[in-house]
Amino acid sequence: MARSSSVVAAVLAMSCLLCAAVNLSSATVTVNEPLVKGLSWSFYDASCPSVEGIVRWHVAEALRRDVGIAAGLIRIFFHDCFPQGCDASVLLSGTNSEQKEVPNQTLRPEALKLIDDIRAAVHRACGPKVSCADITTLATRDAVVASGGPFFEVPLGRRDGFAPASSDLVGTLPAPFFDVPTLIEAFRNRSLDTADLVSLSGAHTVGRGHCSSFSDRLPPNADDTIDPAFRQKLAAKCAGDPSGNVVTQALDVRTPDAFDNKYYFDLIARQGLFKSDQGLMEHPATKRMATRFSLNQAAFFDQFARSMVKMSQMDVLTGNAGEIRLNCALRNARAASGLETAAADEGLAADA
Repeated sequence: MARSSSVVAAVLAMSCLLCAAVNLSSATVTVNEPLVKGLSWSFYDASCPSVEGIVRWHVAEALRRDVGIAAGLIRIFFHDCFPQGCDASVLLSGTNSEQKEVPNQTLRPEALKLIDDIRAAVHRACGPKVSCADITTLATRDAVVASGGPFFEVPLGRRDGFAPASSDLVGTLPAPFFDVPTLIEAFRNRSLDTADLVSLSGAHTVGRGHCSSFSDRLPPNADDTIDPAFRQKLAAKCAGDPSGNVVTQALDVRTPDAFDNKYYFDLIARQGLFKSDQGLMEHPATKRMATRFSLNQAAFFDQFARSMVKMSQMDVLTGNAGEIRLNCALRNARAASGLETAAADEGLAADA
């Protein structure tokens, strides 16, 4: 009886929040990207029809309490997909966890926990039908929408990976100190083009960066691509943080909590926080598109949605490959070198 009530509540929540999504987002983008074999636009229509409503409700509630969760989810999604594909491997805990690698040490614990909380709610409603990889994808899309960004359908049917990405693969993640040629090469190596680079970088319209991630742009280093007053302000702000890992700065100085195109305005004003951001407005290979996105939010939203769907299909596991984890932080019970395993629904591991 309790399970039936939960399902009904989830369906009702889905109906209400579908309407809310239209109001929260300023655009709906129809994406007709070709689908990887095994993925479908209607994968859970029969096995878990309430999944999108459940995910959307949990994300909306989380953002109501902490708007920073949106950027946390987007970053987890990118850091999961880029190294070895969208297989939820970045969620795994244990001695070999990707979370121990330098680029992932500042992934938000609250966002990691939210993904597994959603997984638990979905599995209560439908049984273990939906993967952590699909929940991560849906939650990220819904975080974009709830922050004011475009709504777009995402194909589903991913399975969860058995092992974390290697240190070498995690090391392929683009760094905030990369110049544009290095960024273009990094994206090209993952079959992503310049349009994907410029639009996906626009996700920095939300979120924050630690001083260590932009210290290369502050004195005594020289950088003539940053607004002098902005540079002076950042230097003063970070002066009291010798470690560089405590003080943070909004990535978008104009509308830090809204998913919009103001990030590109920042670049025109030379107030991009990272070298990798500001370079988009300085390099001829990316300047024209970055400028266009600053003038045309609809164009940015359209390309961002297309690039997100494209990235969400990178090296996915489908069919009988991978598994449906009973806990997003743990592999299902079986021998696993350097990884913890889950025999039942235990919730998010405390060290995740």
